[in-house]
Amino acid sequence: MWFEAQSETTALRLIIFDMDGTLIDTVGLIVATVGEAFTALGETAPTEQAVRAISGITLDQAIAILAPHADQKRVGELSKSYLDHYHPRASREGEPLFTGAVEAIDRLRATPGNILAVATGKGYQSAIALLDRHGIRGHFHSVQTPDHNRGKPDPQMIETAMTKAGATKAETVMIGDTTTDMRMARAAGVPAIGVAWGYHERAALRKEGADIVIESFDDLDHAIDKLLRNA
Repeated sequence: MWFEAQSETTALRLIIFDMDGTLIDTVGLIVATVGEAFTALGETAPTEQAVRAISGITLDQAIAILAPHADQKRVGELSKSYLDHYHPRASREGEPLFTGAVEAIDRLRATPGNILAVATGKGYQSAIALLDRHGIRGHFHSVQTPDHNRGKPDPQMIETAMTKAGATKAETVMIGDTTTDMRMARAAGVPAIGVAWGYHERAALRKEGADIVIESFDDLDHAIDKLLRNA
């Protein structure tokens, strides 16, 4: 495969993408689904701001924050309600890629030495199904999720992707839209690129350690080159 035929003289660069809010435009879908899930069980729907704030962590962690009064059993019920509402809504409405995402992925794949990976808070099967739906699953060397790693901001997803790719910290960059992504990158000791079109504000991304915040996918290649110029 493309990522297995690296030249000995080609610099290796591992480029790790978050999914929701970075590659995939899920803000409206997730906010609406959380509202439906809570309302269906007689709970007050969280605000959009509250839902945006918890993006990137595992589902049970997110529900526990959105419903601080809930015990473990109730968190489980709300999580199940979310999944029961999410899958039908996602099938109806779709989860589109952000404008420029495919083109950016194609450009990066065409550069010798680049290896692409995913680190997402989604479950593995959901992540794979979504990548398949967009025809880009094969573009990524590995897909890291909380099903086989500790959830963000623990650095294990990045570390696993690095191990599978044979990459060092100096050869790796994380791209995401949330403070959780930035904190995960910092914990892993790798540089981080924040994207301005996702769940969290630019200032928050910078505060949590984004080395660069980009405004569009057109800016991504230069940002990666700047951070991994010595890789």
